[in-house]
Amino acid sequence: MCTMIAVSAAVTGAGKGSTGWFPVTRSTVGYDHATHSGTEHALLLDFTNYDLGVDARVALELDLGSGRALMAQLQSAIDAAEAIDAAKR
Repeated sequence: MCTMIAVSAAVTGAGKGSTGWFPVTRSTVGYDHATHSGTEHALLLDFTNYDLGVDARVALELDLGSGRALMAQLQSAIDAAEAIDAAKR
């Protein structure tokens, strides 16, 4: 069954794909059928720049536990970065 879960946002960053580094302009996070991870469903993370074509894409498939761990790591790193930025002011 398709979940139809997908959210997308404009982002600023860079990703490394098959042709090297490229500017990333969009992220999409979803939960649906996995293609390569071996699970029935997976969190699907895509970092893209559609203006550069299909090669400007970095994709991940994660199980839910790995997604939770990644979310916690991101929050921890963001909190630490914000603390450093606040101390500089």
